[in-house]
Amino acid sequence: MSSTVLVVDDEKNIVQLARLYLTSEGYAVETAYNGVEALEKVKAHPPDLVVLDLMMPKMDGWEVCRRLRQQNDIPIIILTARGDDVDKILGLELGADDYVTKPFNPRELVARVKAVLRRYGAAERLTRRLTVGDVQIDIDRREVTVAEKPIVLRAKEFDLLAAFAKNPGMVLDRERLLNTVWGYDYLGDSRTIDVHVTWLREKISGSQNVRIQTIWGVGYKLVTVSEEKAGVQKS
Repeated sequence: MSSTVLVVDDEKNIVQLARLYLTSEGYAVETAYNGVEALEKVKAHPPDLVVLDLMMPKMDGWEVCRRLRQQNDIPIIILTARGDDVDKILGLELGADDYVTKPFNPRELVARVKAVLRRYGAAERLTRRLTVGDVQIDIDRREVTVAEKPIVLRAKEFDLLAAFAKNPGMVLDRERLLNTVWGYDYLGDSRTIDVHVTWLREKISGSQNVRIQTIWGVGYKLVTVSEEKAGVQKS
């Protein structure tokens, strides 16, 4: 299955050029022409990588980059038209993975897309075993241990726990959890998330330091006891 690249730029010729070269290399390409549209596209169908222009109307690339990094770890390559290093440094500090300076050789863009996706692919392979506190998850074997004791989870319970463990400490709203675990074509009630979280909490109740915390009106997050206490103290 081909990787999907979202190209975000208000210059249509740039978008068309990037689409042409990326498509010829076998990538599926989605497009957006401003920052607001980009965030909507990511929310609806998260791509495997985002090529993001910095200077755009409605919402600039810096703000888009910042918001994306608050929500997920999709790799980002920024496009900057300036020759100095300020934009590049700021973009990297906000969480971008690489940059290309305009005007650019489209072959260079393709090469950087390939390189970043390779790095993320290697990182993903290294994280097929997830550990949060005393909860360990073997993604390939679909096995879970809590405080060194194996537990049995239903398929969706396992997928839900894996989604939390891949984003420890991050708030995941119900819509994102539904999309991640049940898929975009799921037509059921979002309250199924609440039911499965209740079941999952019971299954991992033997943990000494891991909890699923409710963020009222938003969703849930997986926290360690130390993080949970810190949050209480801050509030």
